[in-house]
Amino acid sequence: MNERAIGQLSGLAGRLVVEGLLSAERAKEAQREAAYERVPLVKYLVDKLDLDSQRIAEVASMEFGVPLLDITAFNLTTLPDGLVDVNLVSKHHALPLFRRGNRLFIAVSDPTNLAALDEIKFHTGINTDAVLVEERALSKIIAQWVESQDNLSEGLGDLETEDFENIDISGGEDLSKEENTDSVDETPIVRFINKVLIDAIKQGASDIHFEPYEKSYRVRFRTDGILREVVKPPKNLSARMAARLKIMSQMDISERRVPQDGRIQMKLSRNRAIDFRVNTLPTLFGEKVVLRILDPSSAQMGIDALGYEEDQKEMYLHALSKPQGMILVTGPTGSGKTVSLYTGINLLNQPERNISTAEDPVEINMEGVNQVHVNAKVGLNFAEALRSFLRQDPDVIMVGEIRDLETAEIAIKAAQTGHLVLSTLHTNSAAETVTRLLNMGVPSFNLATSVNLIIAQRLARRLCKECNVPADDIPKDVLLEHGFTEEQLATANIRKAVGCDNCTDGYKGRVGIYEVVRITPSIAQMILAHGNAMDIHKQAREEGFRDLHQSALIKVANGMTTLEEINRVTTD
Repeated sequence: MNERAIGQLSGLAGRLVVEGLLSAERAKEAQREAAYERVPLVKYLVDKLDLDSQRIAEVASMEFGVPLLDITAFNLTTLPDGLVDVNLVSKHHALPLFRRGNRLFIAVSDPTNLAALDEIKFHTGINTDAVLVEERALSKIIAQWVESQDNLSEGLGDLETEDFENIDISGGEDLSKEENTDSVDETPIVRFINKVLIDAIKQGASDIHFEPYEKSYRVRFRTDGILREVVKPPKNLSARMAARLKIMSQMDISERRVPQDGRIQMKLSRNRAIDFRVNTLPTLFGEKVVLRILDPSSAQMGIDALGYEEDQKEMYLHALSKPQGMILVTGPTGSGKTVSLYTGINLLNQPERNISTAEDPVEINMEGVNQVHVNAKVGLNFAEALRSFLRQDPDVIMVGEIRDLETAEIAIKAAQTGHLVLSTLHTNSAAETVTRLLNMGVPSFNLATSVNLIIAQRLARRLCKECNVPADDIPKDVLLEHGFTEEQLATANIRKAVGCDNCTDGYKGRVGIYEVVRITPSIAQMILAHGNAMDIHKQAREEGFRDLHQSALIKVANGMTTLEEINRVTTD
């Protein structure tokens, strides 16, 4: 082969031809194929042409004047942790070996692989230098390193691989603006917080608490309604973790004296994203940050998944089918009211309906629904939003919460004039919802003629399907005292929690417990007569509407939860 043909090849390929390791034609073809497959030339030569990787490394070292290092002498545990993502290492077939000051030394088998050095420098903010190593040894140690990183991520649960690889977190600015001088040291903070967020999603947590104290710092998840500690990071990292969370949620990082609200969106895949509602609170020893996890898929789960008994579900669906009137959902914070309302709105969300919601804040974005985030600071409260809705030709209106007489009156007026209105209150039972509105000053006539349905609800932890066992040790008289009937006990499948690797203390997931009361003529008469909550409660029982405790007993009899759990979330 003439010198001109060899000269048309790049430095390493040409030197390999000169050394007699391959022909010029084969070298040209290898260059084309390596570029097409987007792999380094040396990796292609070793993997596809089975050339001697040690000899190639020696030739490359002489050609480019780069020292050849024995990578087998390195221990995986000594490699820099948290600087470079697994995907980046696999993409460029390049592995960070060690750091000296502001220089990061990268093991490569192909010195011409400049794209690897540039992209790693971009992601880490550290200047990079190439260290030449033998290809087969590099492939082996990269495979071992990737496996070790996967083992570190086992706590993330059963998140699909493609979801994990495509995670994208948005909502804030880049760290470099506020923390440029310490950006590299902050990388472990970034990785830690990302892992906490993903871990919380996979464990089904509803809230994440980052809490600083005088001598410690802890992170807790609220899973199935119960808070539990998951990790205790070093106390000296509390300020930096709060700063990172504030940057992610577009808060003022310099303001530490007053509470702030923000939002983070985490894209798990092309089709799934999770929102986090973020709030900071200045405490004695730093800022406590709480994230509420908002999963849009919860609004798509369907009414059958909520836990309504069949007759209760039919009453809810019947009320949703009416063209006007009011549906009220009540219960304490965290009892699932929002999911119940969103499920109803999702059923109603059809092209022929104009649906508007006023929320504080908007928790789940729904396509096809006009959602308004109320803002009292600028005068946009629930009442003002409702007034505006009524001028926009609505069919269905959702009010996040009825807090005052003005909002209640406008909502009731809307329900009486051809609109279906859904809203929430914070009361303990359906009967107390009526008396709360009466005590606000709502006229009894308006209340009796506008409200169609009242739903009181709680969330109880669901027994783990893997480890629960029969509760044969509970005496029959104790069960009868709890409210079971003889008929229920004849077919009851009462179970108790045990606990295993697949659950938390014997429970996994939650199920709704409901009191669904339709406003019948007799109950409407009691409202008109200003009957108290006890009278209305008694009348509802006489008409066959189960209260929360009776509904909870059905869940226990069906083996879905335990007596201990329903006693925790309901009152007899």
